[in-house]
Amino acid sequence: MSTTPVERATTFARSWGSLVGIGVLALLLIVVAPAVLDEFRLNNLGKYCCWAIVAVGIGLSWGRGGMLVLGQGVFFAIGAYAMAMHLTLETAGPDGIPVFMILYDPLAPLPGFWVPFRSPIFTLAAVVLVPILVASVLGFAIFKRRVKGAYFAILSQALAVALAYFIGGTIKLTGGDTGLSDFKSFFGYDLADPVNRRMIYTITAVVLVLCMLVVWQLYRSRFGELLVATRDAEERVRFLGYDPANIKLVAFVVSAVMASIGGALFVPIVGIISPKEIGAAASILLIAGVALGGRASLFGPALGAILLGYGRSTLSERFENGWIYILALMFIVVTLLLPDGLASIPRRLSGVVTSRRRTA
Repeated sequence: MSTTPVERATTFARSWGSLVGIGVLALLLIVVAPAVLDEFRLNNLGKYCCWAIVAVGIGLSWGRGGMLVLGQGVFFAIGAYAMAMHLTLETAGPDGIPVFMILYDPLAPLPGFWVPFRSPIFTLAAVVLVPILVASVLGFAIFKRRVKGAYFAILSQALAVALAYFIGGTIKLTGGDTGLSDFKSFFGYDLADPVNRRMIYTITAVVLVLCMLVVWQLYRSRFGELLVATRDAEERVRFLGYDPANIKLVAFVVSAVMASIGGALFVPIVGIISPKEIGAAASILLIAGVALGGRASLFGPALGAILLGYGRSTLSERFENGWIYILALMFIVVTLLLPDGLASIPRRLSGVVTSRRRTA
């Protein structure tokens, strides 16, 4: 049976439209943005891309898996502090001690858990492997006990808050509330050089695109179908012979790794990491960005995170004390008018056009 051109175009859009969209996004981020933005704006965009990497993982867990992950700050912190520790030691020199440690005890040796982070290979491995280990243990304990819904959200949020308080209280080991900062180099590259800062931005943009490709493939796979089925009808999935806990665990681990990578790239771009970047407020802002863009879509989470970051920076420059209220009002309006986020606008417009054609 032959198909019409419209049907063929629709099939192509459903199968490969997202891939074309990712290509357009890559072109804008990697080619266009560096050509038209100055160093300050490009650096800000790099920061937003770090949040977008985390948001893509949240979209996988929350949008497709139904798991409201309010504690991604935990995994963001793992990657961020792993990278910050390495950059701090790189700045201190081969046998040096971080400055903040010398201030408290000039004769104290470097803590044992800091020592391995002198190695760049160990640091990069830790950014990926530690969140896998932590998310696997937490996820197994949580999902096997069938903890879900509000209880899962509260538990994940509590972990982020507890970690932020713990880091804030260990000032002699982690810098406490002041955080780690004043990095001079990034794996041997001078961070004061604009060329190197553009390189780091490019790496971040490429990683964001790669994360979106990974999620795009997962959405198209059998796993993606099972993840949606688990979200909508968990007992039916269990009846069909699949363990919903294992399906959720895979999504949770993937999103944890993305959050850790986003945190690791955030450090050289922003130049500081502190507990306020990983606590309750930071996790809620990430969730807000995902909801704003559209949690169930491929592009929505990344789009929402970038727009929220841009709005936060722009409004704070003009309204130093009232920007948070303006941002909250914008979020409420968008949520009320577009429950599925900004990513639902094209679908809504298509529906309006189709209905008008039918009535014409």
